[in-house]
Amino acid sequence: MKTMTYGEAIREGMSIRMREDNTVILFGEDVGAFGGCFGVSAGMVAEFGENRVRDTPISEGVIIGAAVGSAATGLRPIAELMFIDFLTVGMDQLVNQAAKMRYMFGGKISLPMVVRLPAGAGVGAAAQHSQSLEAWVTHVPGLKVVYPSTPQDALGLMLSAIDDDNPVMFVEHKAIYAVKGEVENFDPIPLGKGDVKRQGSDVTIVATGKMVYEALEAAKTLAADGIEAEVIDPRTLYPLDKDLIAQSLAKTHKLVIVTEENKRGAYSGEIAAIVAEDYFDLLDAPIARIGALNSPVPFCPQLEQYYLPHSKDIIAAVKKFG
Repeated sequence: MKTMTYGEAIREGMSIRMREDNTVILFGEDVGAFGGCFGVSAGMVAEFGENRVRDTPISEGVIIGAAVGSAATGLRPIAELMFIDFLTVGMDQLVNQAAKMRYMFGGKISLPMVVRLPAGAGVGAAAQHSQSLEAWVTHVPGLKVVYPSTPQDALGLMLSAIDDDNPVMFVEHKAIYAVKGEVENFDPIPLGKGDVKRQGSDVTIVATGKMVYEALEAAKTLAADGIEAEVIDPRTLYPLDKDLIAQSLAKTHKLVIVTEENKRGAYSGEIAAIVAEDYFDLLDAPIARIGALNSPVPFCPQLEQYYLPHSKDIIAAVKKFG
């Protein structure tokens, strides 16, 4: 067992596969000598060299396009965008090329590419560097979407993401890069398998990314009032572990979904729709959804915290069930 930060676990996952397979490469803006905008790739250029850890021009279209081309021709690229917000510039290459090529070529080629996407608010990076846009990529057939919350999950899911022969969007919440946790093993975690972060019997809380920590904090407070909340982290948004959510609802019959996205159009709505369509009979109350306010992310620290969902919002939603 080893203790490492969320950021270190992502680096360890990449490094393990790069040591094993020379076709795995990493590129993006300042990922080399600078070590990445958030220090996640620190030291990797020294170990693997500039041919395999490459700095790119400031062009997200070029970064995604290079990932598509290199994946289609035999490499296993990991492309880092400094912020998920900048995915807007590479959307044509991602949505119209990466997500479609394997399907349109009848499976004759593979697209084993990982796109690392630092996301989320809470670090004072303002409206153009703080968004949670995971619903965009979950909407696109042909893309898989991973969103770990702990160092163990970050390492194991990175291994599986690199191994996958399809494009995998690897969402990383930038505010938890320094969060430490125990890593019990260095095995891949299958995509599509969620995790119960806390057992409970009274209400199910499905949370993603940093919101997992808010949900756990809320569950701790609720327990003092005699309410036992079960906290589920899907870990991958697509494929989604629907069975795990259903198993929890069979016990609790109440559901709160919390994500950091703007609530309007959030992926939490997709989870709610799946539950309403497939598991309606398990519910004893309407589904509650919690998200950020429907506004750009404020720069002012006080306004940014007001904009974000917190444990108190989860507690209030749970207590409305009565």
